[in-house]
Amino acid sequence: MNRFSLEELEQKHSKIKPSIVWFGVGVILLIILSFITLKLEIAALISSENWKAVADFLAGFAHPTFNTKFWSKIMHASFETLAMSIIGTLIAAIFGLAMALTATSNSSKLCYTCVRLILNALRSIPELVWAAILLVALGLGPFPGTVALALHTTGVLGRLLTESIENLPAEPSRSLRLIGASKNAILLYATLPLLLPQLTSYSLYRWENNIRAAAVLGVVGAGGLGQMLYFHLSLFQTSQACSVIIAMIILVALVDTMSHKIRQYLT
Repeated sequence: MNRFSLEELEQKHSKIKPSIVWFGVGVILLIILSFITLKLEIAALISSENWKAVADFLAGFAHPTFNTKFWSKIMHASFETLAMSIIGTLIAAIFGLAMALTATSNSSKLCYTCVRLILNALRSIPELVWAAILLVALGLGPFPGTVALALHTTGVLGRLLTESIENLPAEPSRSLRLIGASKNAILLYATLPLLLPQLTSYSLYRWENNIRAAAVLGVVGAGGLGQMLYFHLSLFQTSQACSVIIAMIILVALVDTMSHKIRQYLT
């Protein structure tokens, strides 16, 4: 019996080995093709002149601006960035949940497929691209940035919640269905109570991501700290740019701490 099992193992390993070899060859070829396609300039990377230019540029960030009037502008931009992340995440949580429930509660396979395609399309386009598109229609400012965050996050949360609903235990819904409960009653007393902790956790996680994304969206003119950073960097005002970066770090740290405290409270 042992001899037979050993022979089987040897046969399996002999079958697996060629596939592993070909997989390794494929990975090596991809790496080589990546280097060829990118045309990396190694000489420029190790050039002492380039490193000196970088050092001179970074030296300007060593002295941030602590002007009271300038920091009042930074505070206003920080609240704008925070508001963008909160409203964008809240809208996404509502619409993501609605689309997830539509996809899973509808018996039509066509409806399920259409909703999944919409969610995939929304999350496939990054926030920065959404903001660049919406700026044409809505103009400059935080509003297109908020909508861009909401669109992308709706796709992410909708996809996560759809899979969460599909993996929920079926016993509560089945029990209510057997006693003649309506679809709305099953939704309110079986699906949503089980789904609410995951919705909260996913929303808080996306809020942490969206505060970082909101700080970057200003690069395309969507307001907030990102717009200030882009403006001062484009003018090579490194002292002011350093102050904006410090504000970004503080804001992200505060949001991470708040999210952690909310999770602890809910737990």
